[in-house]
Amino acid sequence: MSRRVKIAILGTGFMGRVHLEAVSRLGYVEVAALWTTNLERGSKLAREFSIERVETDIRRILEDPTIQAVHVCTPNAFHAQAAKDALEAGKHVVCEKPLASSVAEAEAMVALAEAKGLRNCTNHNLRFYPLVQQIRRMREDGDLGEILVVQGGYVQDFLLYDTDWNWRLDSRESGPSCAMADIGSHWCDMAEHVTGLRITELCADLNTFHKTRKRPTEWVETFAGKMDKPQAFENFVVDNEDFGAVLVHFGEQARGSFTAGEVFAGRKNRLSIEVYGTKASVAWNQEAPDELWIGNRNSYNQTLVKDASLMKAAAQSYSHIPGGHSEGYHDTFKNMFKRFYESVENPSIEPDYPQFADGLRQMRIIETELASNDKRGWISVPD
Repeated sequence: MSRRVKIAILGTGFMGRVHLEAVSRLGYVEVAALWTTNLERGSKLAREFSIERVETDIRRILEDPTIQAVHVCTPNAFHAQAAKDALEAGKHVVCEKPLASSVAEAEAMVALAEAKGLRNCTNHNLRFYPLVQQIRRMREDGDLGEILVVQGGYVQDFLLYDTDWNWRLDSRESGPSCAMADIGSHWCDMAEHVTGLRITELCADLNTFHKTRKRPTEWVETFAGKMDKPQAFENFVVDNEDFGAVLVHFGEQARGSFTAGEVFAGRKNRLSIEVYGTKASVAWNQEAPDELWIGNRNSYNQTLVKDASLMKAAAQSYSHIPGGHSEGYHDTFKNMFKRFYESVENPSIEPDYPQFADGLRQMRIIETELASNDKRGWISVPD
């Protein structure tokens, strides 16, 4: 990069902090401002990272010509409007997933970004684990053969009890889906990304295990509930799902299934994917991100421990430290933001990261899952 890029981060909760830490590692991206709905919380985060400017009026950030890009890290229901306002103001946009609360909102976002000629990114960061890219390159090189089966899931336990709470359980903030939009979309994006196939049909069974939860009367940060001290609660009727199981078709041949939910005791953040081909198979999971299982029919199975020198050439640039040194969740953000800001600097670069169109793709899958559950049957996913 030949010059520094000034950006703003909209939202100062869990994801806002993650984005802030990741861009700080790039060296040439300066977080010039934070936008927050809670000045005390936002100011505390700003002090930690020596950021001088904290705003509660988003217009003051969007009207600043020195700010070139914004990261939308608000609750889901506010993604579309914040991104729209930023694009209208001429800013490049990184938006958390799910991209919007509906297909219609996402379509409008894609169209506006294209009309404005601005870089746009949907934060499906989990593509960017080094060994996930190894799977992608193995498939591209034909090592797996024809894909027959793709299966796995994304499961957590942070909403196991009815006293566990997160804003994603309130559809006014999260939109109509919780588990499928928040983590199921990561699995679907990864499955399509590494296999090069598209989910064409699906049959979904969704459930809300805790139909009433005890919502704290004070703000609770994401994933912090297990460590919170007892406090006042109010009963809250939940109207989106904390579990989903989905059968999927990948075109005419390949088949698959996955589960997603936050009620799996002991599973902290397990995104798992297994790809079975006619030549070989691979299996990976996020709780052990530096190991890739490779399965063979007529010879011994293998475990590849992340080491760039042993990986496919096209996957090596996703690993930045020597073998035996773990690269995890935070590194996926760095990998993605690095490619995003390189494309901001150089308009000739073909984006190598998920764009708004990819976020729209996941919104179509999410709406199909909701419709399939209502219908209790198979539904085709629109292109």
